Amino acid sequence: MRYCLALDLKNDAGLIAEYEQWHREVWPEIKASIRDGGITDMEIYRLEDRLFMIMETSADFSFERKGAMDAASPVVQKWEELMWKYQVPVPGGKPGEKWRLMNRIFLLNQ
Repeated sequence: MRYCLALDLKNDAGLIAEYEQWHREVWPEIKASIRDGGITDMEIYRLEDRLFMIMETSADFSFERKGAMDAASPVVQKWEELMWKYQVPVPGGKPGEKWRLMNRIFLLNQ
């Protein structure tokens, strides 16, 4: 499965540079948590202060299961708390919601 998500960053060049630096040196425990949760590949792109994530997952991937795993991991919680320094929820989301799932509206080979 493929999922695409969006998130905003604080519109501050210094903070954006810090955020990108953290993502060049993602903690090994975070990468392991991503893989253990059923995510087989992940890419994040940035346009100004908007982020776009593409996740490739196993067939049995579940956002609920991954969320429960993350909530039970002190290291993931520490990472998420650190990332909130840089992130801004996308308008229209639920309270505390970071990455918002996007809907595909076009597929060339359909």
